[in-house]
Amino acid sequence: MTKPGVARPGVVKFLGVLLLAGTLLPQRSRAAELDLAAVSCAKYENEVLASTGAGSNTDPIDTVMWLFGFSVAKTGDYVMYGDSLTAFGFALDAECKNNPATSLLEAVTKVKSKRDNPMDLTRLACASYATRHAALRKSDPESANTLTMWLFGYSVGLSGSHVLDAGSLSKFDLGLDERCTLHPQDSLFDALTAIGTNRAAAKAKPAPAKH
Repeated sequence: MTKPGVARPGVVKFLGVLLLAGTLLPQRSRAAELDLAAVSCAKYENEVLASTGAGSNTDPIDTVMWLFGFSVAKTGDYVMYGDSLTAFGFALDAECKNNPATSLLEAVTKVKSKRDNPMDLTRLACASYATRHAALRKSDPESANTLTMWLFGYSVGLSGSHVLDAGSLSKFDLGLDERCTLHPQDSLFDALTAIGTNRAAAKAKPAPAKH
């Protein structure tokens, strides 16, 4: 079993290609909602990361990737760090083991890890992303899914939400593809910001009155 926080080889290889080409990433769906503010570090360690048994819908690597993207967004940064998933995963693990009663939201926003091989999302065109996205889906769908989880977490962090809804990953992925098709010259950061803004607006919209 791969340890949580340890990137898949396909993920690392693909990020290396993107860093050289100035491009990025992708798709799929997993499990139930996870409210970071309502989950303790102890539960994260003992239940969330342990959901790897037969029949489980949760992939711990994807969860950590989402949390990493969310964490970067909450710092106000606009960079994807290609070689830092492992460092982030272990740093979060240490933070939670030292503070089991704290919320996962507090731990994620507090944890610091090394930031290696930065890729500036403001300099990555949506059109370039979409091309790499399609290619990785065909060659390595598992790594494509994991990389998309980082973008999904980053977008949620931008929106102000703190809920991991893995069941909405496919919807997010399709929305990002559509955004890049309509606005190919926009940066990936612009696209993720727009999606996050739309998500926040949808959450804030009052429910229809019942008659």
